[in-house]
Amino acid sequence: MEEDAEFQRWNSRYETPDYYFGKAPNAFLAAQAPRLKRGWKALAVADGEGRNGVWLARQGLDVLSVDFSPAAQAKARALAAESKVAMRFEQADITKRKWEVREFDVVAAIFIQFCPPPLRNEILRGLKGALKRGGLFLLQGYRPEQLAYGTGGPPKAENMYTEEFLRGFFGDMKILHLASHDDAIEEGSHHRGMSALIDLVAEKP
Repeated sequence: MEEDAEFQRWNSRYETPDYYFGKAPNAFLAAQAPRLKRGWKALAVADGEGRNGVWLARQGLDVLSVDFSPAAQAKARALAAESKVAMRFEQADITKRKWEVREFDVVAAIFIQFCPPPLRNEILRGLKGALKRGGLFLLQGYRPEQLAYGTGGPPKAENMYTEEFLRGFFGDMKILHLASHDDAIEEGSHHRGMSALIDLVAEKP
């Protein structure tokens, strides 16, 4: 029942005419453009209404956009058409989906902090396994300090990331960039204002 309630909560959010998190890509993700190569296969995880997946496709990547909300994916398809890019879509629950092994050159995991630590870690392990050798894991999320700002994200500090956690969890990869910072963000109507952020770029050996 809790799972059904979570589905309904997100799907109803995405059924509104406006784009819940806007149409522009996440700023951290957009800043990684110099690292990307045309033709790479990219996985946009929990991609919602498609802002990040569409941006990746606009960079010339072969994108699979995955989300569990059909309402979100309908808007993602519309955004892709508006942006004149071709990409693939899959409706799936990422807490249950088993990822292909060594399939993608890029995994974009932007604000996927809706699960408690055991399940979160299981998801991240699967996503790491989905990367090819030399592939990039691009992650941005909230730090526990975000609770004081209240400008987005889950209401649970345990769901959030710290440098210590990310450095340990991705210790088997080459960490190219890891930074904690407080910045104002404007992503639609629901990620807006000063935020406690953390960024990670890791390369699979």
